Amino acid sequence: MGVVERARAWLAQDPDLQTRAELEELITANNDDVLTDCFASRLQFGTAGLRGKLGPGPNRMNRVVVMQAAAGLASYLNKHHPHEASIVIGYDARHNSDVFASDTAAIMQGAGIHALVLPKPLPTPVLAYAIKHLGASAGVMVTASHNPPQDNGYKVYLADGCQIIPPADADIAAEIERIANTTNVQDLPTNDEWVTLGDDVLEDYIARAVGRVTDEQRKDNRNITTVITPMHGVGGPTLHRVLTEAGFPPPIHVSEQFDPDPDFPTVAFPNPEEPGAMDLAMQAANTHQPDIVIATDPDADRCAVAVPLPSGDYRMLSGDEVGYALGWWATQRPGERITLAQSLVSGGMLESIARAVEMNYQQTLTGFKWIGRIPTLRFGYEEALGYCVDPEAVSDKDGITAALAVADLAAVLKTEGRSVLDLLDDLAKEHGLFATRQVSLRVADLSTISSVMAELRKEPPTHAGHRAVNEIIDLRAGTQLPPTDGLVFMLSERGRIIVRPSGTEPKIKAYLQVVVDVDTDVGHARKSADRELQALADDVAKWFAR
Repeated sequence: MGVVERARAWLAQDPDLQTRAELEELITANNDDVLTDCFASRLQFGTAGLRGKLGPGPNRMNRVVVMQAAAGLASYLNKHHPHEASIVIGYDARHNSDVFASDTAAIMQGAGIHALVLPKPLPTPVLAYAIKHLGASAGVMVTASHNPPQDNGYKVYLADGCQIIPPADADIAAEIERIANTTNVQDLPTNDEWVTLGDDVLEDYIARAVGRVTDEQRKDNRNITTVITPMHGVGGPTLHRVLTEAGFPPPIHVSEQFDPDPDFPTVAFPNPEEPGAMDLAMQAANTHQPDIVIATDPDADRCAVAVPLPSGDYRMLSGDEVGYALGWWATQRPGERITLAQSLVSGGMLESIARAVEMNYQQTLTGFKWIGRIPTLRFGYEEALGYCVDPEAVSDKDGITAALAVADLAAVLKTEGRSVLDLLDDLAKEHGLFATRQVSLRVADLSTISSVMAELRKEPPTHAGHRAVNEIIDLRAGTQLPPTDGLVFMLSERGRIIVRPSGTEPKIKAYLQVVVDVDTDVGHARKSADRELQALADDVAKWFAR
């Protein structure tokens, strides 16, 4: 069957007027290039669920693809919960998120699964919290997180409140494929008697977050001022409430970015890591001179932090720096859980922090689907701005509670006449300066990524920057961790580079680390580390340009 015939067959089951019109226009215009892109393959369902551009066809996010995914997931759940299954469904404010959530609820209810839908666009961590809080069998969050505005996605969680891992991903994917190959979505049984939840779950989530702050801590919190931005996403009102109810003065909003807007008009990419994304927040900081600047990404599962320098300017902390600070902070709080954990690509200081207080340390593959499942987890993080500070409640990264933890920490430090930067300096003196940086290449053609990985395996470099490559570990072969596509280059003088494809974006990424011992002058050590990282970054850029 040719691409036009496949497109016409798709039209026969597409219930969406907009994607039908788009597809009919492509057929009429004989736009074979775009048609082929829409129909030559299918969005792959994996441990990250689904994520892709909105549009018609199996290689786009649309109502047909979502209904097929929901039906496949429903089949999987009925096999694993043969007597009674339930699912909580959340959604953000992206284009069609509410529609995809309603379609999922109708399909689930039609398949005999009790569907509970959150009442409005809410942060992903509220959905992750709701799964365990309500004792559901699974959860779906309709979001593309920090992807560009033309994208949407579909995150799937199981009863433990964590995103799926193998073999569940492959089992669900097989059910979706079976549905897609045998059933017109118009013939799928649906039922609109799902339950739309009230605000109780959100209130319980906020109460849990705020309840971790002691009355004594609230007194210190009154002295901390904040600037916050949800980056046109759904985290703003929840973050505002959590901070104020924890005793902080009302935060200053980056007004241009505070209300949800699926077009993300003030940023090229709605990701705090991307160049320019924090410009408006930094401008607000320069105007208001807060103690701390906090940004959440559009679905509020990630948290970025900027702090003032002695000069009065503001500096973005790296994801690792926030991870080191929150990891140390977790060791200072009471609790029975004894494990600090991080992803493989994150900086190495957390292990030293854990060992210093005789706590357990664990390293996982990238993703909170691995970190959140550690039974004794007290704190976990990954360098891409993801932090889990209350794993008993949310077994996933949570930008709201992470922001609260950062603000709490800043308040305690301020009473001691110190800052977060002072804490990081003290940690560097105790454990060594673990300096990290990321280099990434965004590609238009995904084959570029596989070509770069193949070339690095075929002709691996012998040097990077000023350091020799002492060992190469191919993560595809498996180590103490499950196999994954990645290469670790162990360098002389405790340097390290990890190269891997992104799991959620069309990028190949390199994670650089150097370790510098600190005597007394941390500033000198940081300058030395910056030079070393730049030399590594220059060479990695050449690797990616091969």
